[in-house]
Amino acid sequence: MFSYRHAFHAGNHADVLKHTALLAVLRHMTQKDTALNVFDTHAGAGLYRLDGDYAQTSGEAADGYLKLLAALAPSASTENKAPAPTPQGQAATNSAAAKPGATKSAKPATVAPALQDYLDLVASFNKAGSHKVYPGSPFIIHHLLQERDRDRLKLFEIHPTDAKTLGANIAQLNAGRSIAVLQEDGFEGLKKFLPPPSRRALVLCDPSYEIKSDYPRVVDMLTDAVKRFATGTYMVWYPIIPRPEAHDLPRKLKTLANREKLPWLNATLTVKSSKLGHDEAGEVVRPGLPASGVFVINPPHTLKAALTAALSQAAQFLAQGKHKAFEVESGN
Repeated sequence: MFSYRHAFHAGNHADVLKHTALLAVLRHMTQKDTALNVFDTHAGAGLYRLDGDYAQTSGEAADGYLKLLAALAPSASTENKAPAPTPQGQAATNSAAAKPGATKSAKPATVAPALQDYLDLVASFNKAGSHKVYPGSPFIIHHLLQERDRDRLKLFEIHPTDAKTLGANIAQLNAGRSIAVLQEDGFEGLKKFLPPPSRRALVLCDPSYEIKSDYPRVVDMLTDAVKRFATGTYMVWYPIIPRPEAHDLPRKLKTLANREKLPWLNATLTVKSSKLGHDEAGEVVRPGLPASGVFVINPPHTLKAALTAALSQAAQFLAQGKHKAFEVESGN
């Protein structure tokens, strides 16, 4: 269960979707003065190097954040407003693969606000003109909460190496008691914190899904969470792959939300075909992750319009070949 490391996938197209949605949700929720509790059930290492050994091995950022940046620059801000933390425990390389690649699509006259917000936030973790550091969800969340002393962030990470790295990365923030790093199972650890004292919370759940049991555990966790705290906002990221469990997950989450009479939103982004291919030698080539989705229970009323505009452009610029699509659906 400890084979998955998000450092191999940081900044890929799934992160573009997940982090654009996360930012849009948090922008809305932080408009209220009441204290907000945020829980990240699978926090990872928190910060990643796009020029590091892990990211260079997969090269996934080149088809995600870096590709989007190249397509939309110079609209993406590169102004660094404050010194950014340096990712711990990740060796950098001199490979040029981390540099933004060219794109054939024409740059739009106006970048969707949620997408621009995402690009600007990632840029704020880098020096002007550099694209070496990619913030994971813990640092994205902290970025929005850092001016609000009343808010609290709890980060769960069970992987021993990533938990240690996460702790070292978070220590650079000198955030005191506002951030807690917990080396435990986020599926189970969340229970003791719901409902929060302030009665306002966002839960982000994005497990690796490297084992089949992650799919039913997501449903079980959400089922328990909404019974404990029905008014919380719950955001789940999931892969869209040719696997029954992956296909059933959003359907089961819709059933849960509808049964509890809670509003929901489901957004998906597809960038390539899910069909198997072949290399020049005739060997089967698997497509990797072709698409992913985010499912939100109790979404902000602004989220659907924000993601519709953002994912329309993301699908255009992240498409690999002719297979591109996005969908944003909702229910009450």
